[in-house]
Amino acid sequence: MSSFEDAIGPEKIVQVYDPITKMEGILVIDNTALGPGKGGVRMVPDISTQEVFGLARAMTWKNSLAGIPFGGAKSGIRSPPTNGVMKAAFVKAFAKKIATLVPEEYIPGPDMNMGEAEMKIIADTIGTPKAATGKPASMGGLPHELGSTGYGVFLSTLVALEHRKMPVDGATVAIEGFGNVGTFTMKFLTEKGAKVIAVSDSKGTVYLQSGLDYEMLMRTKQEKGTVTAYPGATVLPASQLFGITCDVLVPGARPDVINVGNAHHVKAKIIVEAANIPMKPEIEHDLTKKGILVVPDFVANAGGVISSYVESIGGTKEEMFSMVKEKITANTRLVLERAKNGDLRAAALEIAEERVIAAMEKNSECGSGTRTKAHQFISQPMKTFS
Repeated sequence: MSSFEDAIGPEKIVQVYDPITKMEGILVIDNTALGPGKGGVRMVPDISTQEVFGLARAMTWKNSLAGIPFGGAKSGIRSPPTNGVMKAAFVKAFAKKIATLVPEEYIPGPDMNMGEAEMKIIADTIGTPKAATGKPASMGGLPHELGSTGYGVFLSTLVALEHRKMPVDGATVAIEGFGNVGTFTMKFLTEKGAKVIAVSDSKGTVYLQSGLDYEMLMRTKQEKGTVTAYPGATVLPASQLFGITCDVLVPGARPDVINVGNAHHVKAKIIVEAANIPMKPEIEHDLTKKGILVVPDFVANAGGVISSYVESIGGTKEEMFSMVKEKITANTRLVLERAKNGDLRAAALEIAEERVIAAMEKNSECGSGTRTKAHQFISQPMKTFS
């Protein structure tokens, strides 16, 4: 048994190790009352069971709030050396280890350092295109490279600005992370007239009060390998992005980047959480009490999983963007309307929990319980994670 159990889950925690490649991986299937567990596979050096469980629970709430027939799950692979051949071998080994659970109980998708190429490997290894979403378009996929998550963050930001009666044209924005989510968030916001004044990556923060040009920043990142090479801008430590005075702050990379050590430096009027769990709920609560509007992760960044659902039913790119717009806009407004004392997370959780519990009760009344037996623990030999 794990130390995470509660009335919602997790249903399964699977730890795997492949002695040939030395691949180490974790899969947490949190709750499948609404459908098979859906959540991405991330590949990072410091993956832990606790992190994967937290992300799986976030997916339970995200999928429920999004109004799609998926439960919550997440997985992770401890990253190999920076070698393309070795990375592919790790992904293939991981796919083999979880194959008996896919896609009936778990449907993988892209996450950190995992894109359409890796989803193709998973689908090919397991032997069905239904084994993963975010696949290449040539396989009938809707790859996250289309920008579905960033598009959803953009839409959620528009609703938040509207709620605060702040025009998007000229609104100043700081974005943490310039990967898939950060780049598309910037693209869509700047097209609407917002002014992105700061962006960070692993090398630092680039800051320009007059606003960064999206196309130039993309070229800089591609040619120089870092946003900090942007001509004419001030370079700051990556951590200083969170203290920049701006209208909207978008944390879009790793968990817990806003914490007890830097939360008092935050000067944004609105925070839209593009990353999963960028701060703990108590930090959100403290910032809310200071008058900062915090749009939670599973409200703002559900565009990717909505795209996954459209892909799973054979929908088109156009249908995907249409559904993301409809659901993200409606859900953000619903949460804002229901929030008491400005606490959006409490309101969003209340809505998501109601839906999950109702599904669990309905399944129980039908005599089937949840889709899989709750609180199982499956383990294959593996080294201990840190």
